[in-house]
Amino acid sequence: MSIKVLTTLLLGCLALAPFAAAAQGVSDDVVKIGILTDLSGPFSDFGGPGSVAAAELAVEDFNKTVLGKPVEVISANSEIKPDVASTTARQWFDVEKVDMINDLTGSPIALAISQLAKAKNRIAIVNGAALMSITNEQCNSNTIHYAYNVYSLASTAAGAIVKDVGKKWFFLVQDTVGGKALEDVMTEFLLKNGGEKVGAVRHPLNTHDFSSYLLQAQSSGAQVVVLANSGAEFINSMKGAAEFGIVEAGQKIAGTTVFITDVNALGLKNAQGLLFASAFYWDQDDQTRAFAKRYFAKMNKMPTMTQAGVYSSTKLYLQAIQDAGTDEPAAVMAKMREIPVNDIFKNGRLREDGSFVHDMYLAQAKEPEESKAPWDYYNILATVPADQAYQPLSASKCSLVKQ
Repeated sequence: MSIKVLTTLLLGCLALAPFAAAAQGVSDDVVKIGILTDLSGPFSDFGGPGSVAAAELAVEDFNKTVLGKPVEVISANSEIKPDVASTTARQWFDVEKVDMINDLTGSPIALAISQLAKAKNRIAIVNGAALMSITNEQCNSNTIHYAYNVYSLASTAAGAIVKDVGKKWFFLVQDTVGGKALEDVMTEFLLKNGGEKVGAVRHPLNTHDFSSYLLQAQSSGAQVVVLANSGAEFINSMKGAAEFGIVEAGQKIAGTTVFITDVNALGLKNAQGLLFASAFYWDQDDQTRAFAKRYFAKMNKMPTMTQAGVYSSTKLYLQAIQDAGTDEPAAVMAKMREIPVNDIFKNGRLREDGSFVHDMYLAQAKEPEESKAPWDYYNILATVPADQAYQPLSASKCSLVKQ
């Protein structure tokens, strides 16, 4: 064989190599999805077992197969500890051949597993954390931030609250990376809209008694008390506010990360009038109601925006595998960026920075007499289009974005 012929053959093989990789089908003959979440702690109600159920529903939509291979869902408790979550994720990636990890409640956990997924060339989808750096300074090509982030929550709620409720705000903040990020971005939007921050106080994770913090809020002279916490701590601080008569005395309360399970736990008597941003509400349209009905049959409660995000993102992931003809991460990520989403999330698309952007909603908890049925809790006051709800790419600090 001549050198010219050999060279031609080699060049032909190299040219076909990407197509061979893209056509490799399903690695290990199974698509394995891991739900890494808080299964028993203060965040378990908005993620937890409900996120596992949501992923299972998405898999059922594909008859539990993709490209003729089975799809499996496994789960583990992160205990809201990055070291525990990282150990589990390494085991999943290295030994159990997990292809994608979803939920990732808690910003430190989301950041840790995001970086690990990049190192191991697997996919991480964040639905249970809000920190902006996941798709800004610490973005990578293997991570998706799906249901909501700090910017979308703040931009959706802050302007309306300043305009219609009050300009002087006091912040009660969970002393975590996520809580501080929410305070910072909400403050930025507050000041941008002509408001004033009159004070702030921070509480440790797993706080139960909020009396001293609420007394500071009450005496601050603020028109609006902003609760920059979530899960059980948001519920306990809201209950404390009711006991102290904060709303009755004239102050309003706004939440930064509010879930429908929180409103259910509080009851509308305690939650009525609460303003907050939401990425999802079960009673929006026929699609959301159909999903909610299936979810309720499994969990006997309505899905939160985190759990809805797990469902929608798992569906998008499986559709991308189907369309790409492979579960190879780069091909799947590329395909997910091509697929428009209009399921239980509206006008959604995956950007190059890893942010999944979609319409957001300004919501208010109903008064008890407005509610016509169980879980009929929200009035949707406004829809904020995706291009307004999320940080513009021109402001991105992600290295993947071409400026």
